[in-house]
This record gives sequence, structure tokens and C-alpha cells, in this order.
Amino acid sequence: MNKQFSYRQSFQLESGKVLPELTIAYSDYGPRDARRIIWVCHALSGSAQVIDWWPGLVGKDRLFDPESDRVICANVLGSCYGTSGPVDLDYPAEFPEVTIKDFVKAHQLLADELKLKKIDVLIGASLGGQQAVEWAVEQPARFDQLILIATNAHHSPYGIAFNEAQRLALKSDLTFGLKNGGKEGLKAARAIAMLSYRSYTDFELKQSEDSLKSTGYKAASYVRYQGEKFVDRFNPYSYNLLTKAMDSHDVRRGRSTSLQQVLEQIQARTLVVGIDSDTLFPISEQQQLAAHIPGAEFGLIESPHGHDSFLIDYDKLNKLLSEFLYNDFRQYKPTRLKPKTTLN
Repeated sequence: MNKQFSYRQSFQLESGKVLPELTIAYSDYGPRDARRIIWVCHALSGSAQVIDWWPGLVGKDRLFDPESDRVICANVLGSCYGTSGPVDLDYPAEFPEVTIKDFVKAHQLLADELKLKKIDVLIGASLGGQQAVEWAVEQPARFDQLILIATNAHHSPYGIAFNEAQRLALKSDLTFGLKNGGKEGLKAARAIAMLSYRSYTDFELKQSEDSLKSTGYKAASYVRYQGEKFVDRFNPYSYNLLTKAMDSHDVRRGRSTSLQQVLEQIQARTLVVGIDSDTLFPISEQQQLAAHIPGAEFGLIESPHGHDSFLIDYDKLNKLLSEFLYNDFRQYKPTRLKPKTTLN
């Protein structure tokens, strides 16, 4: 169950606009005297309930075990899972735009409220990784270990174009702008997104046809189903905001230094993980991070599933993370869970 932190003072966004107050939904599993404090930054449509959406990493007998680890995950600004966002307004389209820097600023307030001067492990994938790298630059002394998965130092033109295509689909719905509008547009946007979250090979493996049919294709049904399922759990206005927040990601902004100089500020021992079939966040972006973060290690997941591999190939991800965290494989316990949902 979500906990809530209410910040009763004004909160200024990077844009200069001000929220009169702020609510952050978060989960906080495990003992207060835990051996480690783990902070998980979730991906675009994720929630604070990390045990639900990352069951191969977080849970009993998993790599991050709430029986011995304290595991915290906070929902981002603009989302629809309890943190301040468009769903709070009668006119949700009026909620101001937010950025990755705003997410991090809000989560700093929560970490301070929880009196967490030091966090042992900061981990995030995709948009979660964007948050993690921004936070590790902003407060380098706060983190001992940093794990960045399928993410980047600044969002790419390709990724921005994919997000804009989704927003065009979203806004083609004439009900977008109404309190409960935009649902058909959200279906279309999510169908587009699935093309970037999976790979050509993944579709070949899972959606190929045996018969020489001329209609009713599995691949078409699959993306349509993903769109329909997504509407049941997410909000069109949050989706519009959070894709823009992802586009805003650039650790250089506001720092007046080169990318190398910015990333060299990170003090945490760092693992950067890439996925060989990821076209949305190609491995060149993770290699760039690893090249400029002092002492960073680079790990590669070989998978046919594309960007979503961090939610699918738990055995391979666990192996890399366990080796990094423990320097051997004794703590590694294979997990063969399938993801409950796509959470990018």
C-alpha cells in the first residue's frame, strides 16, 4: 500500500511555475535497521509498488529482499498513482509541464523527510535510469552504489521523435482536454510505444503466423491489446506529461560544463547495463555513460526482447547485478518470472 508524504510549502518547477503544495506517493519496505537502503526509480508508467512491477529483483528471496533490505520507491510528479499530477485537477491538461530535474528535486525532499543521509544503492531503468543519473550528479555524496539500466545521459532525437508520435496520436482524440477524455488516443499512443519497447526479433518470435492469412494478424491484435490494457491503468494526461519529461532529460542543462565534466561528478561505484537489441536506448548510450562516470563498469544483456528486456530477462539481469554488488555469484538466485506488465 502506498504511503504519502505531504509537502505543505510551495514547490517551484524547473520551468519557473509553482505548485502550491506537493504530495508524493511512495512505498517503503523492510526494516528500519536494514543491512542496506535501496532506492528504486521507476520507469515511465510505473508506480511506487516496485514489488508488483519488478518481481524478479524485489521480493522475498530476491536480490533486493525486504526481509533484510529497506527498499524505497517513489512515484514521480505528474503520474496518476498518488503523486501530485493532472488527475488532481478538474482541467487536467492545465497541470504544468515537469522535467526529470523536477522528479529528482521532489524525491530529495522525500529522502530528507525519511532522514536518509546515505543511500546504499540507487537503481533505475529507462526513465528511472534518467532520474538516477540526474540525482547522482546532483547529490554525489548521497549514494554508495549506482545502477543504471537501459538509459542515457540525455534523451536522443530518435526517442524524442517516438514520444512526439505518441503525443500526436494522443491529441488526435477529440476528447483530449476533457476531464475523462483522451482514452482512444492513449490506446493508439501505447500501440506506437510497443514498437520501441520490443524488437524486430521479439515480434518474429512471438507474433509470427503459421497460415498465409490476409487479415486478423497476431501482431496487430497484440499492439491493440496492449493499448486497451494500458487505458485501464493509466491516465492520458499523465502520459502526455511524462513523455515530455523524458524528452527534457539532459544532465548538462543548467550546469555549463561538458557532458564528461558533469558525469565525472558522480562519486558512487557505478554499473551501467545495456541491452544489445534495444533500439530506443541503444548500447552506445550506456557505453557513453560508462566511459565518463569514474570507474564505472559496463554490463551487456544479450536478449531478443529489446528495451523491455529489463522486465523480462531476470536471470541475466540478476547475474550482472549480483556480480557487481557482491563481486561473485554466491548471492545469485535464478528467477524465471514473467513481467506482469510493460512499464516503460
